[in-house]
Amino acid sequence: MGVTPKEKTPFLVAPLDKLINWARESSLWPAQFGLACCAIEMMSTAASRYDISRFGAEVFRASPRQSDVMIVAGRVSQKMAPVLKTIYEQMLEPKWVIAMGDCSSSGGIYNNYAIIQGVDKIVPVDVYVAGCPPRPEALLDGLIFLQKKIRTESPFAKMKADKGFEQGQRQDQDNQDEEEAPDENN
Repeated sequence: MGVTPKEKTPFLVAPLDKLINWARESSLWPAQFGLACCAIEMMSTAASRYDISRFGAEVFRASPRQSDVMIVAGRVSQKMAPVLKTIYEQMLEPKWVIAMGDCSSSGGIYNNYAIIQGVDKIVPVDVYVAGCPPRPEALLDGLIFLQKKIRTESPFAKMKADKGFEQGQRQDQDNQDEEEAPDENN
């Protein structure tokens, strides 16, 4: 934000929603959730050869409260599903999920009772990265795709939807009160 000397009023260099989206897409902090062989590829993405830090995502956080993107790398078992859900719920809004690998996307070669057939049955997934295991370049491509998705989001849409929901609830409550009120004319 700057101030013009002539007007003495502050101005922004871009619309506020674009500045917010730029900040969000440029500083993604992934939560560590590596479960199988895909986790090795995720770790190598952070190494110097591929350098995920070029995209603003170098800080792998161990705490879900400090991260805003979860990279689910590998197969998710029935026992691990509640843990994954808990970690996702502990992440602060806005939050995104990348399903890395065939196992997390669709169960992969593990078509049995012990493996969840797609992590999207537990948490909403924003980007799917294909491969068994996917190369680090594929994860970087998925990260770039997520950044493009964030760039087009409206940062205030959830707040507007919540306000509309609250107003709708109030209006429904008012209508209900009018119906329950006794008629004074009778």
